[in-house]
Amino acid sequence: MKFKLEVKDEKSKARTGTITTDHGEIKTPIFMPVGTAGSVKAVHQRELHDDIAAQIILGNTYHLFLRPGLDIIEKAGGLHKFNGWEKPILTDSGGYQVYSLAGTRKIKEEGVTFQSHIDGSKHIFSPEYVMDIQRTIGADIIMAFDECTPFPCEYDYAEKSMHMTHRWLKRCCDRFDSTEGKYGYSQTLFPIVQGSTYKDLRKQSAEAIASFEREGNAIGGLSVGEPAEMMYEMTDHVCDILPTDKPRYLMGVGTPANILECIALGVDMFDCVMPTRNARNGMLFTSEGIINIKNKKWEDDFSPIDPNLGGYVDTFYSKAYLRHLIMSKEILGAQIASIHNLTFYLWLVGEARTQIENGTFASWKNEMVEKVSRRL
Repeated sequence: MKFKLEVKDEKSKARTGTITTDHGEIKTPIFMPVGTAGSVKAVHQRELHDDIAAQIILGNTYHLFLRPGLDIIEKAGGLHKFNGWEKPILTDSGGYQVYSLAGTRKIKEEGVTFQSHIDGSKHIFSPEYVMDIQRTIGADIIMAFDECTPFPCEYDYAEKSMHMTHRWLKRCCDRFDSTEGKYGYSQTLFPIVQGSTYKDLRKQSAEAIASFEREGNAIGGLSVGEPAEMMYEMTDHVCDILPTDKPRYLMGVGTPANILECIALGVDMFDCVMPTRNARNGMLFTSEGIINIKNKKWEDDFSPIDPNLGGYVDTFYSKAYLRHLIMSKEILGAQIASIHNLTFYLWLVGEARTQIENGTFASWKNEMVEKVSRRL
């Protein structure tokens, strides 16, 4: 993987760049649709490629490990062949999913023992095994195994957890560097900064993972319930420490406003389930604000969902029709809403890139944060 830093904004820390992988280029800043189990929910790969214009999608190690399982994925020739997605893929290590299984997992130095949410079967994830799993899944970018601490989190626990994450990172790197990909293309390992909401721990962690000199770095353990301003403070602090010549990935973030604010702080890559999860419940993100399509006010609104986006979903279907589908619990409603929200997220980061290139990002960002945060 290679990263070329291209344009730096003069009035913020925003920047543009290009990540090059064996499965294609990624223009940053970028949002990555989440395909947890090898599928972005309710969205066909054709829509991902053509209308949404996704450049990279996510898969999740925990979910893919449990179902369909590594044997099936390896027989298929890796996740790209299995799900028919020919562009880059990033896999989360499963650390966040293990964090969310608080009642059924045990964390030790060796790794994490947990029970499957599907059938209750017991499994062990060690840093080494997680590298092996992600080698088999075959993503272009794979994540180090870490512990995601909750919010709020006691300082002592956050510190101990951070140091264990760093020890696990060393084990991940050793295993990754002593093995090769299985499908004839290269893979890249990103470490993850932890440290909860404590600036001194975040500084230690950012310095520690930067010392491993991998091709990119991630920021984890945020967007887990802390106030947005606290997330921005930690992100800003970490971005000042992480090397400028490598991409920075803020994991699990977030709302359109979160993304714009964090682009301004120097983040390059984002992912979040929000656009698809909220879409299935009738919440639409648009260039003018947030729509709850279930509200009666949209019942006879025959205007396009968001004509500013230009995609077929946003110009062909009306708000009234989408409301009818959602209220009727028609599957097509979830599909249209999901395609719309992802199209908007990709439009937003693409427009941010254009504004950075034009030297107008700072003022545009302030205007857009206000717009995308308001309820229509």
